[in-house]
Amino acid sequence: MVTGLVLAAGRSTRMGGGPNKQFLELLGQPLLWYSLAAFEHCAAVDEIILVRRPDYADQAARIAGEFKKVTAFADGGAERQNSVWNGLQKATGDIVAVHDGARPLVTPALIEATIQSARQHGTGIAATKVVDTIKEANADRTVARTVDRTKLWAVQTPQTVRTDLLRQAYRQVLDKGIIVTDEAAAVELLGQPVHLVETPFLNLKVTTPENLPVVAALLRAPVAPGK
Repeated sequence: MVTGLVLAAGRSTRMGGGPNKQFLELLGQPLLWYSLAAFEHCAAVDEIILVRRPDYADQAARIAGEFKKVTAFADGGAERQNSVWNGLQKATGDIVAVHDGARPLVTPALIEATIQSARQHGTGIAATKVVDTIKEANADRTVARTVDRTKLWAVQTPQTVRTDLLRQAYRQVLDKGIIVTDEAAAVELLGQPVHLVETPFLNLKVTTPENLPVVAALLRAPVAPGK
């Protein structure tokens, strides 16, 4: 059984504050709706847990009401890892696919690919190869060095992991007071291998207001993800 764990509990500080970005309207639907729809339409997903801030509980319930697979809600925590941990307490699947609700271009096919990797290897982390030249900079924005990009990957979501492994990883993180920014980092701290699943570049995350028109244009496109 597979649990989709969709995160919509952020503070949207890089969006300039204001409303939680996952609930902003985009082409007539809340941003969060697109991620829930992708998980709903992924045949490999059996249930969806939606993690949201308590002050958005009513809005989250209204959106989730359109999707039969949403079976439970969890409160967001102080950090991402706390939000994921809270969601894990509601998960009943032996595999859990964690996804940022601010990535509306995710597809059922990508979700399923990460699930297949997790079944085979224990982990399946969506990621894309870095294609730009990467510079490490000094504090004054002068270049310190050019980084070899041939081994670099930009990690995204879904990040899909065996549930027992992810619980063990986050239990260690929380017990030791370590801050991690994703599931892969938590699993790495256990010394376990983390397997990447190559992702289309279009799996963008809405982080700043400038991202919204770009994502809207991609959703309108005839070959938009999920169409």
